[in-house]
Amino acid sequence: MMPTGFNVTVNVDITKTYAAVKAKHWRFFPVYLQLITRLLSEQPEFMVGQTDDQLYHFDNLTPAYSIYHADNDTISGMWTAYSANIDTFYQNYLADRTTYQTQHGPVIKPDQPENAYMINMIPNLHFSSYTPLSFNGLPNFLPVIEAGQYQVTPAGTRLMPLSFTIHHAVADGHHVSRFFEKLQANLDKPENWLE
Repeated sequence: MMPTGFNVTVNVDITKTYAAVKAKHWRFFPVYLQLITRLLSEQPEFMVGQTDDQLYHFDNLTPAYSIYHADNDTISGMWTAYSANIDTFYQNYLADRTTYQTQHGPVIKPDQPENAYMINMIPNLHFSSYTPLSFNGLPNFLPVIEAGQYQVTPAGTRLMPLSFTIHHAVADGHHVSRFFEKLQANLDKPENWLE
């Protein structure tokens, strides 16, 4: 198959989940990390790894993201151990942030696991499209997820752009459509998973 991938950007309605997160006095970003990772881990086409010429499935994924350093306006690569339990993951994230926030460098948390996928957020930029480009030519079958700044509509709805990039050898449009359907269903009912 041709070494192609595709990217879609969808505005997702985060209104109810955002309100529920703020009611708990939590940060939105780690909740976003856990929710996306949980939903990706429910679809085997998004968990394909490769060693040499052999493809295989991971049991789950680990979010690898960036931490911003306000002191010198740089970012560093980070990852947090995934847990299906939102409270456990949230505490893992806070512990990592406390440990590594003041460290600088390209990747500040060592021993990133093989099942780590790229997920991030650009909180100060609302975009209509975001497409990451690979310059090393190496195949990557794991998704790349990027969220942008949400905008509030006149009706009070919070819409957040979410970019999803995937290798076409492992996923088609209907796989990504299913992901976005499940994502919006979860965002609309945070009481089912956030409590």
